[in-house]
This record gives sequence, C-alpha cells and structure tokens, in this order.
Amino acid sequence: MMGAAAVGGDGRVARWAKNRTVQVVVWVAASLVVWLAVHLGMRRYNMENAGKLLVSMCEERARMLQDQFAVSVNHVHALAILVSTFHLHKDPSAIDQATFADYTAMTSFERPLLSGVAYAHRVMHSEREKFEDQQGWVIKTMKREPSPEQDEYAPVIFSQETISYIEALDMMSGQVLLYFIILPFSPLSPPLPRRYGFLHNSPFLLLLTTSVFLPCTQEDRENILRARATGKAVLTSPFRLLQSNHLGVVLTFPVYRSPLPATATVKERVEATAGYLGGAFDVQSLVETLLKQLAGSREIVVNVYDVTNSSIPLIMYGPQHKAGYTLLSHVSMLDFGDPFRKHQMECRYSQKPPTPWSAIYTPTGVFVIVMLIGYIIFTAYNRYVTVVEDCRKMEELKVQAEVADFLATVSHEIRTPMHGVLGMLDMLLDTDLSSTQKDYAQTAQVCGKALISLINEVLDRAKIEAGKLEIEAVPFDLRSILDDVMSLFSAKSGNELAVFVSDKVPEVLMGDPGRFRQIITNLVGNSVKFTERGHIFIQVHLADHATMVMNSRSEATSNGQQDELTLSGNKFDTLSGLETADGRNGWETFKRLLSDKAIPDGSDNVVLMVSVEDTGIGIPLQAQERVFTPFMQADSSTSRNYGGTGIGLSISKCLVELMGGQINFVSRPNVGSTFTFTAVLKRCKGNGGDAKRVLSEPLPTCFRGMKAVVLDERPVRSAVTKYHLQRIGITVEIASSLRMALSALSGQNGCSMPSRFWKQPDMIFVEKDSWNPVVESTLLQRLLELKQNGQLREVPNIILLISMESDKAKAGSLIDIVIMKPLRASTIAACLEQVIGFGRQQKQEMLSGSAFLQSLLAGKNILVVDDNKVNRRIAAGALKKYGANVECAESGKDALSLLQIPHKFDACFMDVQMPEMDGFEATRRIRLMESKANGLIRNQNDGTTEDISRKDFLHMPVLAMTADVIQATYEECMKCGMDGYVSKPFEEKQLYQAVAKFFKS
Repeated sequence: MMGAAAVGGDGRVARWAKNRTVQVVVWVAASLVVWLAVHLGMRRYNMENAGKLLVSMCEERARMLQDQFAVSVNHVHALAILVSTFHLHKDPSAIDQATFADYTAMTSFERPLLSGVAYAHRVMHSEREKFEDQQGWVIKTMKREPSPEQDEYAPVIFSQETISYIEALDMMSGQVLLYFIILPFSPLSPPLPRRYGFLHNSPFLLLLTTSVFLPCTQEDRENILRARATGKAVLTSPFRLLQSNHLGVVLTFPVYRSPLPATATVKERVEATAGYLGGAFDVQSLVETLLKQLAGSREIVVNVYDVTNSSIPLIMYGPQHKAGYTLLSHVSMLDFGDPFRKHQMECRYSQKPPTPWSAIYTPTGVFVIVMLIGYIIFTAYNRYVTVVEDCRKMEELKVQAEVADFLATVSHEIRTPMHGVLGMLDMLLDTDLSSTQKDYAQTAQVCGKALISLINEVLDRAKIEAGKLEIEAVPFDLRSILDDVMSLFSAKSGNELAVFVSDKVPEVLMGDPGRFRQIITNLVGNSVKFTERGHIFIQVHLADHATMVMNSRSEATSNGQQDELTLSGNKFDTLSGLETADGRNGWETFKRLLSDKAIPDGSDNVVLMVSVEDTGIGIPLQAQERVFTPFMQADSSTSRNYGGTGIGLSISKCLVELMGGQINFVSRPNVGSTFTFTAVLKRCKGNGGDAKRVLSEPLPTCFRGMKAVVLDERPVRSAVTKYHLQRIGITVEIASSLRMALSALSGQNGCSMPSRFWKQPDMIFVEKDSWNPVVESTLLQRLLELKQNGQLREVPNIILLISMESDKAKAGSLIDIVIMKPLRASTIAACLEQVIGFGRQQKQEMLSGSAFLQSLLAGKNILVVDDNKVNRRIAAGALKKYGANVECAESGKDALSLLQIPHKFDACFMDVQMPEMDGFEATRRIRLMESKANGLIRNQNDGTTEDISRKDFLHMPVLAMTADVIQATYEECMKCGMDGYVSKPFEEKQLYQAVAKFFKS
C-alpha cells in the first residue's frame, strides 16, 4: 500500500516510475551529461591556464628582446662617442681607416648582433674639394661615379673590414648601398618592386652572380635626416643581410661635434652634426639566441613583425606562413627606441596544448560516483518496492496460511466425528437389517462419504493456496487406476462409459497415483453429471504421438477433406454415434493413433495426453473463461440442477500444473465438452512387473491363446472392447456386421485375418445395438449348420455387452452371459470365468478384497491407541471383522506400558493427536526401547550379526491413524519412526494397502 501511495498520485508519473528501463536510460544519460560538462570545463580551464602561460612567456621574451637590443644600441652609441672623441676632437685625428677596422674587428664579440659598422662624415658642398684632397679619393655614388653636386654629402670614411667596399660612397646620394636584400637570381625571377630600383650595371653583380643587390634609396636619406634631427637611433625596414642571409635592420646614429642638451632644437642638432654611425643588426640571431636561453617544457612559435605599416606587416623573424596552434596566440608590443617605427612579437604554441589526464579521469570518477549514487538510489528504491511487495505477499500468505490452518483444523474436527459416523454405519450394515433399515443406513453412508469428499476438496484447495501440496513419485499401474475410476461411476451412468489406453504407454509409471486418480475422477465426475445421453470416453496416449496425429488431421481438414465421416443418417464415427465438441476425435484420428508407430524416446520422462470426452450440455460461451475459477459455475442454475461446489476443476488445474502439464478444453453448447491435459511422469526403472504386482491386483493368465469375435457396428467402441480383451490375453477380430462375424466363424475369406492364421473363435461379444431377434435367429441357424457340417468343433460362448439394466431384456436364449459396461479387464475375466468354469486354483488367483484382507489379519494381535472412545470401537470392530485380536489403549502412556519388551502385539495403530503424550512421542519411545533391546541381542552374540536372522530383531509396525491428511503430518510420522499412514475414516482397500507390507497371507 505504501508503494501504491508513493506512485499513485499521478497516473503518468506512476507509469514512468514503473518503467525501470526508462529510469536507467535517463540516469545514464544524465551521468554522461555530467561527465561531458566536467570534461569540457576542465579542458576550458586548461586552455585558460595555457593562455596565461603563453602570455607570460611572450611578455618575458619581448622584454628580454628589448633589453638585448638596447644593449646593442648602447654599443653603437659608445662607438659614436669614440669617433667623436678620437677623431673629431683630436687634431690631427687619432683614428684612421686601419685603426677603425682593427678596433671594430677586435671588439666585434661585444656586438654579436651587428654584422658590421661604418662611419660616414658630413661634408658640405663648400668643403668637398678640400675633403677630397685630404682623403685622396672622390666622393662617389653607387655606380662608382663622382657624386653629383648637392648641398651636403655623407661619404663613408671608416668601416669595419667586413664592409670595407663601401668606403668613399655617399650615404646621402640616394644610391649608397649600406645594407642589402638578397634574393636568388635567375632569368625567370619575377620583377622586383619599383621602390628598390634595379642596378643593371652594378659592379657587385659580377662578383655575386647568385644574388641580386637591391639598394635602399630614398629611405636612407630620410633615416639620416631623421636621426640627426632627433638625436636618437633610427631603424630601417627589415631586410636580408648579405653574409648571414638573416633578416635584419640598420641602425643610424648621429655623431655630434659636441654634446647637446636634451632641449636642443632641430636646427641646433643639424648644425652640430659631424657625421653618422651606422650598423646592421641581425634580428634573427638575436631572437634565436634569446629563445635558446628561455627553452621551456613547451615549445612556442615566435614571429617578430615591423608593423609601421599595419596593413602590410613585415616579418623580421619567424616562418613566413603562420605555423603551430593558431587558435591560441598573444601579441606583445616591442620598443626598439625608434618612435617612428613600430614592432611587435606574436607567440603561439607549436602544437595544440595536450588535454591533461585529469580532464579524463576526474570526470570519469565523477561519472562513476554519479552512477554509484544512481545505483544506490535505484537499488534502495527497488528494495523498498520489493519489501513493500514482500510485505503484501506475506500478508496474503499469512491470510492463506491462517485459512489453510483453520481449514485443516476444521477438517480434522469434522473428520473425527465423521469417522465415527461412517464406522458405525459400516458396523450397522454388517448386522441383520430389514430392507428399509439397510436403505436408510446406505443412504446415510453415501451422504457421509460425499461430505468427506467435499472436506477433502476444500482441504486440497487450502493446501494448494498455502503451497503445501506436494507430488509423490511412486510406481503405479495407470490402467488399474482407470479401471478403479470406471468402477466408481459404473452405477451412476446410463450412458456409454469407456476408457482406452494406448499400448505405447508403459504399464508401470513413476508419479503420484492418488493425485492422478483425483484429476480423472473430477473430470469424469463432471462429465457424468452433465451428460444425459451419449457417452463419456477417456483416452490416454503419448503426448508427442497424439499431437503429431492431430496436427496432421487438422492440416487435412484445412485442405478441404471432411472432418468427420458419417455412417448413416446423423450418426457420427464416435463412441456413441453422437457429435463431439472436438471434431478431431473421430474414427479417422483414432485409427491413426492405433496404427501409427510412436517414435522411440530414450528419455526418462513420459509425457501423457489424457482426454475426457462427453456429449453433455457443454459450457456456455460466456462462462468458458471462468471454468477453472474456484467455486464458480457456468450459471446460478447449474448448482441447483446438478449440484456440486465448482471447486473440482480448479483443483485439477493446479494438480496438472504441479505434474508439469497443462489442461485445456473444447466445448460447444448442447454438443459436449472435451477436456485434455498433459502430465509428465517417469519411466519405472528396474523390474516393472514386480512393482505392478505389488501395486495392483494381477490379471488372470488363463485366457491367453483364446480368440474372440467382436460384433459392433461402431469402430471406436469395438476398438475399446478389443483393448480390454487383449489385456487378459484374448486375440480379437472385429466384425462390423453379422456377415463378417459368420465369415470369421467359418474361416472364409470374408474375415479380416489371413486364412493361414485362422483359429476358431472361442467366444463372440455382441453389442446391444447389433443384437435383435433377427440377428439371434440367423446366428443360431448358422451355428447349427457349421456344427453339423463339422466346420465348428464347439459352439462359441456368446456375451452381450450392455450399458443399462433395462437392456438385459434384449438377451435371448442364445446369450450365455450379459456384461454390464463400463468394461474393465477384471470384470470381463470374472464373467468369463463363470461361463467357461475354471478350477479352484484359478479362483484363488482372483481372490481379493475382504477374503484376502482376512487372510492377512487372521490371528494377529493388534494394539489400537486412540483417546476417542468411538474411534477405538470403530477401529477395533473393523480389525476384528477380518479376524484380528484387538486390544485398546486410551493414551500414549498406556500404550508404552503395554508395549514393554517382551510384548505380544504384531502391530499398533497409533492416533497422532492425544493429550499428555501424542502419537509422535509415543512412537519415538517405542523405537528407543526396541533399539536398546536390539543392542542387547547383539551383545549376546559377541557383537556380530552374521548368525542373527532378521526376525530376531525387534521392530513392530506402527501405523499412524489420524484425520490429518496434510503433507507435514505425513513427514512428521516418517521422521518419528512410524511405518505407515492411515487416514480416518479408513476403508477396506486402504487398510489392505497399509498392512500388506508387514503381514503375509
């Protein structure tokens, strides 16, 4: 109820909650979303950290690059001071070209980033001639021609040895080559940009044919003018250096005649300018040296750009095309001291930053935790639902157990007085009574047995609901059980009642004979109750064989063949000639079942198919769904017209399922019903014949070799008669007409058996439908003729088979004996014995019932222990009836005093429920006394048992005598040492089965 309340608020929520598959899928999907969110979050966090690290590394490199460049600028500035001190302020100058070249060569290690330095002196036009005379050469242009006239000149007078070829070249001419861009040269090279100009007559082209020297024209002049105007170092655009082929820039620094204040004007700076000091910087080497010094765990790609013109940035260092992981980068601005030119450094990772393992195993751990939480919640919820369901089932089982216990108690209390009633009625019927008194006593006895039967059914239902009903596995004779069922209904049915068991079914099987008999009895009882005309027919076949035959029959019907063949008029090929509910059960199917051979099955299991067919009122269509519901009947008038509780079929269904089978039915109103069930039994291992002799009355063997002719116009009914006759060893030939029967008598070709196997019939079985005065006279005349002609040695006995007492009037003088159906092998044998007349020995073979029980119990001393006086009188009277000497005891204590060893008793019937000491405890103490006595016997024989016969050991049979018939009571009886079990009220056959194991006739 709690579970229902938990999910009963909303129907849709309840349905979703009950769908556990949806719950699991949703939770797993949510766990995956959590995993993905944690993973993406950690990856984003890792990328942010990688970005911060990149910024830090890029800023550090930019700062160090600026510092290194500033150091180089300081070295150039120092050279400018050197030139100003030793050249301008000395007269004569202390520096010449050789001195400058030597000094710059020796101090080049201090300027590793400079590929060369040079000093260009400022010469006004008015001073040109004097200057040229002092230097001894003419100021020249790039073409090595005298420089044209202009306001001022800047010829190179000092240069490092590596660039000595630029001496005397005018840096202000616009054609002076101080730095170069080197490109591979070939006739197919694309045209060069106009701004560089191309010197076809360059003298250096002859020296370096693999390179093209591109002079910087207008930009040199502008840089010189801007340098002297600002007093600061001025940088050029990036270019490729001649020797190293690296990208670099040229630094131009003004050299003043005297120091100038920081507030000097441009004019003052121009007037104070004495010359210009220039140096080419190898930017690529500078950056590479810096990156080697800062090599870290992660390699980064660095680009240095000149972004003076932002639309066309010029690469100073790095790959021409962007490489590395471009989605994550940082730009740091560079300040090289030239405010006019702008530079920047861009840094990127060479590869995408790897995803850390923590971004995998951390979300995986979270996923596992979430799944575990879900599993715990799911398991707890399932456990809660299971506990609620178990509580509900326990409540149901508790109610069922209480009901079963109540019913068992009530059953015991009812069966105890009923035992007294029926026992006294049995004793009363053994006395001399008038016919009226006998009728009253028999009527009371029938009612008492009906009440006991009802109590048994209700108790069985209670045991089934309580789960305490168990199926036994003992050997039994199936055919004998069916004969017993037929005997129960022989006086109640005026219709055809017959049973047929296929010869393919083993004679002895392992199973529960009592429960099997109960199923058959319930089904046949219903058929007898609801059938007013026609027949009740029981068939037993192997399930696989029967299913195969019926399926083939159904296929034939679906292909257009007739389902049932008619003989004449409205008669059908069935047992009684009436139509049946299941159309497959006609003669054609029955004939196939008789003729076809079953496939051998090597398994231990034997699956039987049992059908009970009737031509009764059938079951209404609206009631067929509740046929197996306890205490339910077709309609309210059923119980009034036919009686019954409606519990038999429900019990039968449960018993069939416990036997591993299934039960179903086919019913048509006003036509009849056919109930079919299967049961899984086992083959009886060992000597089946011995088991059969113990469990059932053996059939006589004196009829073997005899022959009989069965005259019957209905093939199904004649096959049933043949089955029963063959069980006692009689060979049977079937004749559907008088002509065929006469042919069988004379051995002519009209008979169904080949002539070489022909044997004169010993008897003729005639069905009442085929017997009339005309047949009788014709048969009599023909028999006399055959007798006179010598074709018939002896006139065969003629037996008439009838279904009702009123049919006896049809028997004429020719009939030797009339046999009342239903047919049973034992009944036929008894009747034939009367006709044929066997000796006394054969009669003793057929001895059974009271005579045999009396031979077992005659002279035996039996102790009856029961606290109920009536029960003691009944048990004593029943045992004395068969010749036993009986003594009674009121309690278990009294029984123990009488059974002190040695005692005179051969057996003890012990009640189970008694005050002071119950039957279980009394039996345990009896076995303890016997065990001590047997120990003394062994001691007297020196501890050996070889010379002790079995009879010398003490073991008195103790049989439980109780009204409890539940399995637990039976198990307790066996556990305490009892040898058998007899339920009250017990009958003659039950008593015989209980004592036959202990006494010999």
